[in-house]
Amino acid sequence: MSNPQARGGKANKVAFASMIGSAVESYDFFIYGTAAAAYFGKVFFHTKEPLIGILASFATLAIGFLMRPLGGYLAGHYGDRVGRKAVLLWSLVAMGMATVLIGALPTYEQAGVIAPILLIILRMVQGIGFGAEWGGAVLMACEHAPPERRGYFGAVPQIGIPMGLLLANGAFLLSGELFEGDWVWRAPFLVSFVMVAVGMFIRMNVEESPEFEAAKAEQKLVRQPALEVIRNDWRSILKIIGARLAETGGYYITTSFMLSYVVLAQVATTKQVLWGTLIGSALGLVSHLIYGALSDRIGRRPVFMLGALFTIAFGIPMFMLINTGSVIMVITAIALSLLLSHDPIFAVESSWFSEQFPANVRSSGISLGYNGASLVAGLLPMIATALYGVTGWIGPALMFSALGVISVCCALSMRETAPAVTGMARSARRPEVRV
Repeated sequence: MSNPQARGGKANKVAFASMIGSAVESYDFFIYGTAAAAYFGKVFFHTKEPLIGILASFATLAIGFLMRPLGGYLAGHYGDRVGRKAVLLWSLVAMGMATVLIGALPTYEQAGVIAPILLIILRMVQGIGFGAEWGGAVLMACEHAPPERRGYFGAVPQIGIPMGLLLANGAFLLSGELFEGDWVWRAPFLVSFVMVAVGMFIRMNVEESPEFEAAKAEQKLVRQPALEVIRNDWRSILKIIGARLAETGGYYITTSFMLSYVVLAQVATTKQVLWGTLIGSALGLVSHLIYGALSDRIGRRPVFMLGALFTIAFGIPMFMLINTGSVIMVITAIALSLLLSHDPIFAVESSWFSEQFPANVRSSGISLGYNGASLVAGLLPMIATALYGVTGWIGPALMFSALGVISVCCALSMRETAPAVTGMARSARRPEVRV
């Protein structure tokens, strides 16, 4: 688009639509993590041992992550073949239907073994839908944005993640005040129907990515984009997988695992963890934009490294703060982990990762890399729980820091792509040229 003001206005609209849809899908995915940690062990699994129930519940949480690469593969293939917008729509529908149905499931007492089986099936659908969501959302925002502001606009849909978590934890806090029994966890799932309807309405009114349209017009689309990017860019995919571990792995240790840890260790309450998550997520609504804009000025890698290095340093201090049992310390530990470990990394992932691939296979490349990391991250709350059973709190703390080490090594091997640093600016009319 030749008019910079018009392009900027359209970029704002598309980024907002991507952010709202991401918030809805994140809400759906994260309420499962909260419910798995706090409720599902007793509701869906016939055991009197709390640790076993939590492990079984986290196993179903992990299944959703294991399905995300499949969702990423499908989204990448069709995002590069049919368009980014179509993927955004079907992923939202799949995610929303599965979430609402989980809220209507019978418990183990009501239906026996069929209850956890149905839960697992719906969690698989959730995983596919969520795995398909991220790539399309961030590409729509990045590919509509001016190259010199791609970091900022790419960070806008990332806000949907803390917003979704904010809504999810807020829903459980509110539900706990309004309801009793099973309705405490059912209500947050059932209300998702309204949120999905709103998200669909907003996403229906955005235009397709100009870079995808250009690749299509120039007949540069490939028949098997996912296979093409695996064949030619497998190193970039592996680097993205490793680079993400501090962000996604640390995130689920800080949020999902910590909910069960404070109860098992009898050091705090789940409400304190939820409040820390709420405050950290609220700060994230602003911090992501700051980090994204900063990456346009100083580069993607320096901002990313801020979060990865903090992850290394904060593993043991985070658990020491939580082990004090002080309300202020618990909330501070959770909020700091989100603000300084997760947010700098996540804010630049959309722009930095997408700039590693040409437009005709970009959806496949970033979806496979992003969701490949989720394959590992989904197992971490369960692994952290098992480690705690053997080593106490030091095991999960060291694992948290180790994720930062892996991400630092991978980030150092990735090329910088910010135009302000590299001096390169790509025209949206030439999507095949790498940034």
